[in-house]
Order: sequence, then C-alpha cells, then structure tokens
Amino acid sequence: MVRVSRFFQRFVFAISVVIFAGLGISYVLGEFGWLGVHAGDDQDAAYKQMRVYAEVLRKIQNYYVTPPDIPAVTTGALHGLLDSLDPDSSYLTPAEYKTYKDRPATDNAQIGLTISKRFGYATIVNVLPGSPADQEHLRDGDVIDLIDGQSTHDLPLAIVRFMLSGKPGTTVMLSVVRPFKPDPDKITLTRAMLAPPPLGEQFYENATILYLKPGILSAARVDDIAARIKSAGKGKKILLDLRDTTGDDPLQGLRLANFFIKQGTLASLEGQRYPLQTFGADPSLFLTDAPVAVLVNRGTYGAPELTAAAIEELKRGDVVGEHTFGEGTVQRTIDLPDGAGLMLTVAKYEDPNGKKIQDEAVTPNVVVASPADDGEPMPPSNGDEPLNQALSLLKAKNG
Repeated sequence: MVRVSRFFQRFVFAISVVIFAGLGISYVLGEFGWLGVHAGDDQDAAYKQMRVYAEVLRKIQNYYVTPPDIPAVTTGALHGLLDSLDPDSSYLTPAEYKTYKDRPATDNAQIGLTISKRFGYATIVNVLPGSPADQEHLRDGDVIDLIDGQSTHDLPLAIVRFMLSGKPGTTVMLSVVRPFKPDPDKITLTRAMLAPPPLGEQFYENATILYLKPGILSAARVDDIAARIKSAGKGKKILLDLRDTTGDDPLQGLRLANFFIKQGTLASLEGQRYPLQTFGADPSLFLTDAPVAVLVNRGTYGAPELTAAAIEELKRGDVVGEHTFGEGTVQRTIDLPDGAGLMLTVAKYEDPNGKKIQDEAVTPNVVVASPADDGEPMPPSNGDEPLNQALSLLKAKNG
C-alpha cells in the first residue's frame, strides 16, 4: 500500500505541475503586467488542462484503493512545483502565509545557521562561530530532516528559516542527518540574540600580506574592511578569506570587489521579464592595485560569491579553494486570491562572463579541498592547505 500511495502522489504531482505551470504562472505574470497579447490563448490551454486534471481526480476518487486527501496532495504539488524551480522560490499555504506575515518583529533570536535547500531538504550552508549551532558541532553539509517534528521536505524555505528563529531563550528541536552516520542526531538548541562574528585580521610573510576574514558581508563589515586596507599602507598584498561567509545584500559583495577593481563590469542582473541591470566598477571606490587572493568554500554564500566571481573573471586575482554554494537572486512576494502567498525568483545575478551565480556557483581557478572539519578550532596556517596555497601564490607576486 505504501508503494501505491507514493506512486499516486507522484502521479498527481506530475499532473499538477502541468496545470499550475499553465494556469498559476499565467496568473503570476498577469499580476506583474507581463502577459502579452496571447495571454488569452495561454489561459484557454490552461483551462483545457484543468478539465483533464479534474477528470483524472474524479477517476482517482472513484477507483483508487482508499479515498485520497486531494487538497493535501494539491498543496504538496504546489510546494513541490515552486521548490523545483530553485531553493528561494516558495509556495505558502494561507495558514503558512498568515503566520509568516504576522510574526512579531521581536522574534529574531537565532541559533546561528545559514540555511538553504538541497535535494528537497533544509541543508546547512555555514555555521556562526560560537553560536548554539556551533556548540553542538553542526557543520556545513549537514541535513536538517525535522524541525520540531515537521519534515523540512514538506516546508518551504521561508518557513524553515521562520521556524529556526523566535524569542530569545526558546528552544527548537532538530533531527540532523550527518555525512557517514546512519542515524539522525536529535539536538535541542536554545535561540539567542547573536552578534556578528568579529573581523579576522592577521599579517603574514613579514607583514607583506594582510589577511582578512569578514565572516559576514554587511555594510558595516565592508566599511571595516575598507578601513583596514587603507590603514595597512600602499602596496600591501591582500588575502581575503570568504570561506563560510554569508551576505544577504549583493551590493555589498560588489562594493567589496570594487575595492580591488577600478573599471569593468562587476556583475549583471536579469530575468525573463526583469529589466537588465549592469553593475560597473566605480573608480571612486577603488582602493588598491596590489595583488589579491580570495579563499572560498561551500559555505561562501550570497554577496561574497559576487566578490569572488568578479575578482576571478576579471583576472584581478586568484580564487582558491572549493566551489561556492550558489546564491544570488531577487524575489518578489505575491498575494494569491485565497490568502496563500508566492515567493518567486524573478531575476538572477550573473558574473562578468554571464554565468548565473545560483546555477553554476563560483569555481576557483585554483581548486584545493578544505581540511577535514572535526569540529575543533584550528589555527589558520596549521594544516590549512587552501590558505597555504593562497599565501604561496601571493608571495610569488610583486607588491
């Protein structure tokens, strides 16, 4: 019976995708005023598909081995449809959307995780040092199977992030699947108000190389980096460690890249119906023409990916390490007639060569695997092969 049930759900899901791709997307495009002169033809085709869909549902209701919960299956189909587009696109049921909109602004305590989705489940991108998640040795690549008993496979990403935050002092229970472990770990974490990580700063090679690790790319942190570069003196080589660094504002990633790039296109932003935007370097933001290298890994997420991509593609410096996560989009939130909500990706950032960051991420020109992470802190130069490789590349260049 389980196998039949799963087949049934997949069958209905496949039919639902056809219907909602035709009818639902037509509605969305209409909301934005993007439908052209053939909108009527598109909707006529969608309604024809709806009649087929309705007939299939009637047959299932009449002949399937047990009476199916059609509304639940349809909701799952809508969740799956949006999830199949990209991790940032989500369908929220009327109840989910209301909860999301009514959330108090004070419920912003965190456990220290950057979360996205991979293979349908919530996946840890990176962990804030010293946070509750870090203290429980959660690491990038760990999969969160359940949050307070609810499967993340059945939850849109917006709701996953919503459930992980809350009032300070409250707890959240996670079921975490770790690599090479057969059984999930059950972990209870206490939410707290977390400060951003400090800016890491160190000098190497007789103070000829300035090492900077931002941890987060906020406007204030990018300002701090600019101040450090200016105070370091002219000609100081820069090693920018963007591993496990998150940034929600793409413009801060471009501003950071601009410190090292005087001219050229840093990135572009475009969607099917989203006007093309090109982000060129601003000479007034340029700070140094000294050699620069950038460290990245799978935990490099969002704004710092734009920094790495611009520096690499414009041949300004070496990018060393592992491929990044792949995040760089613009979303629109749409109210649906029944009270549900749609969070839809309408544009994606592209690197100077036109590669979409979310689709292809950033692949370093010098690929070096990260050291094994056993959960214990490690001095930067002790067994850190990507760092050692980046230092060697910078050392060989003239200041």
